Amino acid sequence: MTLRLAVWSGPRNVSTALMYAFAQRGDTRVLDEPLYAAYLARGEALDHPGREEVLSAQHTDAERVIEECLLGPCSAPVLMAKHMAHHLRGLEDAHGDGWPFLAHFTNVLLTRAPRAMLASLAAKLAAPDLADTGLVEQVAVLESLVAVGETPIVITAEQVLADPTGALTALCARVGIDFDPGMMSWLAGPKPYDGVWARHWYAGVHRSTGLSPLRATPRELPAALEPLLAVCEPLHARLAAHVLGG
Repeated sequence: MTLRLAVWSGPRNVSTALMYAFAQRGDTRVLDEPLYAAYLARGEALDHPGREEVLSAQHTDAERVIEECLLGPCSAPVLMAKHMAHHLRGLEDAHGDGWPFLAHFTNVLLTRAPRAMLASLAAKLAAPDLADTGLVEQVAVLESLVAVGETPIVITAEQVLADPTGALTALCARVGIDFDPGMMSWLAGPKPYDGVWARHWYAGVHRSTGLSPLRATPRELPAALEPLLAVCEPLHARLAAHVLGG
């Protein structure tokens, strides 16, 4: 039986570093944003860097991706799929009432304080908006888990950056696998499991050689994004109320 982990992140939340950590495990296969092309094909994010490359590199039929890539046969004991939560937009059931296929996964929500997230996102997208953050979908996933009596698994980028070993040990225990110290380091450079968009987004993590406590140098938030910050903060707070170990 394969443990199927679905990590629903927002952008600029150290999700790629988390994927790299899981990729170091001998028992794990990782997938990098398998629903990205399907999201773009629905007409979303027309200005995303490398849009045409992504559409050419991945299946654009979300149902096929879910059935074949996410729920299909997997030779590894653990399948870890890193997702952007906003890639769920448009995949709700016929009644617009959530995403029934989430029941097949152990779902993890990865979030980050909105001020730092938006400042980093603004360095990649000219005019990010709420739809780009994935926070609406993250909260919807959280609410759907709570509605069926599940305890949501929420971790923050701040936890991962402040105490990587502690954060990953707690996360592994919560999903039912042993922590592997090998998760903490990797070779610098691109990885064979990177999406084709890596050259646009992954420069920082490609320079890294592992997870270690970091002193982040905060970017300045553009003044034009202060209204968006005000919208994002209560959504983040809803997620943060369920943070693992909080």
